[in-house]
Amino acid sequence: MSAVVTALHRYPVKGFSPDTLAAVDLVAGETMPFDRAFAIENGPSGFDPATPRHLPKMLFFCLMKNPALAEVVTRFEAETQRFTVAERDGRVVFDDTLAGEAGRAALAAFVARRFPDEVRGTPRTLAASGHSFSDVSKKVLHLVNLATLAALGAKLGEPLDAIRFRPNVIVDGLPAFAELEWAAGVRVTIGGLPFEMVKRTERCAATRVDPARGVRDLDIPRFLMQTLGHTDCGVYLRCLADGTIAVGDTVTV
Repeated sequence: MSAVVTALHRYPVKGFSPDTLAAVDLVAGETMPFDRAFAIENGPSGFDPATPRHLPKMLFFCLMKNPALAEVVTRFEAETQRFTVAERDGRVVFDDTLAGEAGRAALAAFVARRFPDEVRGTPRTLAASGHSFSDVSKKVLHLVNLATLAALGAKLGEPLDAIRFRPNVIVDGLPAFAELEWAAGVRVTIGGLPFEMVKRTERCAATRVDPARGVRDLDIPRFLMQTLGHTDCGVYLRCLADGTIAVGDTVTV
């Protein structure tokens, strides 16, 4: 069976739920457009939009520290930068554009109201042109292999939702754990677009959070260490050329 892309996701506001995409246009050396384009600092982070730099995720609202963020469902519209937040029952509780300071301030205020137990300082929504508030400093896409998750889930005795691992690209058809054998620099082609392997993804406590309920239920890092002897699951890829990838694209290594 050929390996194929089964889903594409981006996470416009760090810590919140993903957008699901049918296709995405990529630029060489960049992340998915609007992936982690916004983050909400939980008290002063020292981030300067004029000179953006990578900062530890602990300075921002994130699932690792704030699992309650998964209690809501979010949607982002790239053309207008409109961000919508709904409760699990469908009630819309925030709807504004993040293109300007007013909408970003409104989002920060909403987060303070909706998640008061998570607030450690005054929330502020941050953004900087071309910057991604990713967990890693390099501009990459995160790939997760469904066969690996199925094999791990069988050992764990629980099915593992791929969203728990915050992927940009989900693939099926690769052998289980095959991606963990790729060396740095290995070329991966998705729908004709070239990528290179950067490194394996070391999992943190964010994977303990059930993305459908917003509660910590599985100690994935400990399980990975006990099962595999390390805490890696998924890989980071760097895009090497401008182009488009889409659900259904063939993946070759």
